[in-house]
Amino acid sequence: MPKEPYKISIIVPVYNTETYLQECVDSLLTQTYQNLEVILVDDASTDASGRICDEYGGQDARVHVVHKENGGPGSACVAGMNAASGDYYMFVDSDDYIEPETLTGMAAHLTGQQGEIVCCNHLREKQKKTEPVYSAIAPGVYEGERLDREVKQRLVGRQQRILPMSRCMKLYEKSVFAGNEKYYDYRVRFGEDSNMTYPAMLNSTRIVVMKDALYYHYRYVESSMIHRYDKGIYDSLQRVIACMMRAAQDKQVPDGEQAVNRECCYMLLYVMKNELRNPDPGYRKRIQEIFGAGENRERFQNTALPVSGKADTLLYLAAKHPGGILPVLLRMAFRLYDKRK
Repeated sequence: MPKEPYKISIIVPVYNTETYLQECVDSLLTQTYQNLEVILVDDASTDASGRICDEYGGQDARVHVVHKENGGPGSACVAGMNAASGDYYMFVDSDDYIEPETLTGMAAHLTGQQGEIVCCNHLREKQKKTEPVYSAIAPGVYEGERLDREVKQRLVGRQQRILPMSRCMKLYEKSVFAGNEKYYDYRVRFGEDSNMTYPAMLNSTRIVVMKDALYYHYRYVESSMIHRYDKGIYDSLQRVIACMMRAAQDKQVPDGEQAVNRECCYMLLYVMKNELRNPDPGYRKRIQEIFGAGENRERFQNTALPVSGKADTLLYLAAKHPGGILPVLLRMAFRLYDKRK
């Protein structure tokens, strides 16, 4: 077997995932591709995750462990990149796992070209079923003008993304992250992957979208958490959009500002859904503050936003007319829905 020419650093941000961590790390250490290292970044876990990381570090020379103060998954990923020595980076969340042939299959598409990214597909692992999830863009190699037109200009601002904005499911030549630190905001807790992935993909010179390649197992833990109100989501959205807007402007993406404005509107539909679950009786006042005036109202009035699906269509109408009766009716509907879960 010829020696694998490229060293791959698999970076795993770890925080309180003791239940799944062993399955994750074992899937990395049993890769058919041998020229790799695993960087486990313990983000101040309060369960046994840190100890499990150290046990792996003591058992396998390919495993390097970083312990740091808690700063969120974004800061953990950056700490992992700072500790990595590979030519390419892959990110795997510590409650997920990958197929044994993942790196071999993805590395087969590498050329050694600076700025290349290889994207695989994934399986959404629910409690009762597994769902395959494929990229919405056609498989193939995207370079030059085609990369700019068909990928970079279409990465955001669409109801269905052509490629997941997740940092996972991708193999990155490390230089795509160079100089992007200014776009990272570690205070973001909702949509934080976009701060890292969007500018990296804008830096790319070659993107390979694999056919089939259901290598990555994304563990979708169904719980009542997704039906609970989170007041911090709107603040996170504002921070994410600000970072994405700077990246689009700095990297001179054609129509990039319009695309980011559309992306903001789509993300604001999620904010509307969240605010309708606000238990505070003053929820209507907060909805009015977010959607009824200022920049967000201007965005919805001036941005053409194609929307499909009954739920998103109603949320869109509520966002455009936050002072009407629709937010009240939708809130009642969400409460009935949540009680059945």
